[in-house]
Amino acid sequence: MFDKKAARLRRAKKTRAHIRFLGVHRLTVTRTPKHMYAQIISPSGGEVIAQASTLDSSLRSGATGNTDAATSVGQMIAERAKAAGITKVAFDRSGFKYHGRVKALAEAARENGLEF
Repeated sequence: MFDKKAARLRRAKKTRAHIRFLGVHRLTVTRTPKHMYAQIISPSGGEVIAQASTLDSSLRSGATGNTDAATSVGQMIAERAKAAGITKVAFDRSGFKYHGRVKALAEAARENGLEF
């Protein structure tokens, strides 16, 4: 039987296997109906180097589930990555379509200095 979440996780697994083969830092994005989360994970997969989400106090005041909030998270994760000395990452969209909030976050991160 078709399960929407299982299909998304299957797509994510394929992408993550390729990124692990490349051995680069990974910018992973997770979205829920109310919030957006972004993390930069080390090539070994065992350490979170930088993170940003709409749960941060500076972003929590406004709407947290729209493309404006996703753009803010993208800017924040790019700034925190540069502070940690990371400029090049692989984009892991976690099986979500590259559309809407995921696309807004990715474009904001690119505009603020992350390369992927």
